[in-house]
Amino acid sequence: MSRRIFLCGAAVIVALGVIGRAAESVRITPITHDQKVFVSFELNDAYTDAIRESISSGLRTTFSYDVALRMEAWVDRTIATTVVNASDQYDNLTRQHRLTRTIDGRVEDATVTDDEAVVRSWLTTWKRLPLCDTSKLDATRDYYVRISARARPSSSSLIGWATAITGQAKFTFIP
Repeated sequence: MSRRIFLCGAAVIVALGVIGRAAESVRITPITHDQKVFVSFELNDAYTDAIRESISSGLRTTFSYDVALRMEAWVDRTIATTVVNASDQYDNLTRQHRLTRTIDGRVEDATVTDDEAVVRSWLTTWKRLPLCDTSKLDATRDYYVRISARARPSSSSLIGWATAITGQAKFTFIP
């Protein structure tokens, strides 16, 4: 009986450690400017050897991000959501990466490069992603942006055990 309790306790500690590592792996910066809410974010440890191998094999590699702006309340209320994807299709013959970015299913940007640093940044960093108008926000309320990120193909996870990295950043809207 005590062994089961010990094993359950150890499993909880390991799970909390994974969640803690996941929260530290994504850096989120929400900003309001020109009557809009924007978010910039970066996955710090997501471009792993497994991702590099997946890309070099020619498999389409996609980082998907679920972004939600929520208001803190007794029951948190979702203000805005968006799904963004950053993809890389490597061509072994030309040794070029075809990079695409989509926001809610629409292609927003595309480029071709042979520079791996550009690929890494393209897949793991978003700058000034528009979320919503500030007219949807109440003054002096607390809000947070929650981002859940995952990579496909998922033969290996982004941080070792978990299948997705989740992080959030809080802010207070002051008009």
